[in-house]
Amino acid sequence: MTALKKYARLEATGLWRERPEEQRREVIVSVGNTSLIIADSKDRPLAHWSLAAIARANPGEFPARYHPDGDAEESLEFTESEAEMVKAIEKLRRVIDRRRPKPGRLRLVISALIAATICALAIFWMPQAVQNYALRVVPEVKRLEIGLSLLEKMSSLSGTPCHSDSANTALDQLSQRILGATERLRVLPSGVPQTAHLPGGLILIHRELLEDYDDPDVVAGYILAETLRAEQSDSLQRMLSFTGTLSVFRLLTTGQLSEATLKQYAEHLLLQSPSQVDRDLLIEQFSAQRLRAAPYAYALDVTGEQTLALIEADGAATVQFEPSLPDNYWIRLQTICGG
Repeated sequence: MTALKKYARLEATGLWRERPEEQRREVIVSVGNTSLIIADSKDRPLAHWSLAAIARANPGEFPARYHPDGDAEESLEFTESEAEMVKAIEKLRRVIDRRRPKPGRLRLVISALIAATICALAIFWMPQAVQNYALRVVPEVKRLEIGLSLLEKMSSLSGTPCHSDSANTALDQLSQRILGATERLRVLPSGVPQTAHLPGGLILIHRELLEDYDDPDVVAGYILAETLRAEQSDSLQRMLSFTGTLSVFRLLTTGQLSEATLKQYAEHLLLQSPSQVDRDLLIEQFSAQRLRAAPYAYALDVTGEQTLALIEADGAATVQFEPSLPDNYWIRLQTICGG
């Protein structure tokens, strides 16, 4: 140790006492390889103190008093005239202390690493894991309940869904024809651009799609496109991603979402524009439903230039087309909002 070599020849006079009841005696103190050597005036060793186990009783004061660590009965004092020896002992104690293992520091480092790992899991892994679990366990009936709750919150901005006894029958028939189930379509007076979808398989339709076109296959095409959007992006997943982890925990623990959360997401939905759908998948859907794609294509682009593939798909189809809705039902459906 460099510090030991530097003070190897250093000696000083001190007062040593082995036990409290004994008189202090003058001794010669020198620094050995690993210990402080205490000797009498004839250079006969009286004690050896390990450098690694020396404690100071009065830091920063004189006379400087030392004792073996854990044994305060034996003592050694240096006056201010021996400040060089005191300085040497203090430096050696600091060097030795720095080289000691620091179990507390290791525990601190390990604890910090564990805490950092937990925080990382909480921030990056847990939200997605909890959300995925919720998507697996939330039943379809609860999804429909959430969808209906969102629709209720939307109504303050979009108006109450249109209702008519005769037209509702036509709406259910269109729902059965396109979606394979009744009561999955809702017509809104305003709010949604053309169509939108909600958890539980609900499809929202703007009233203009019914009132501005003479062919029911137009609105059928919009519904088909919206079902593809719903398949490509789980509506409940998008909602939980928007509302955050706390709302996911609330849904899992109570089975409910707060009114504020539902309202906030309902308002968000009304501001969203429909995303693009894969053209080839859409053509496949038209073919599977035995529906003409051309009416929908011309509704998107009256010139047909941007939707030529959809128009040409009708000519290439080998299926027998079937109308999405009989004329008498279509006429009734067009008046569902009183139009």
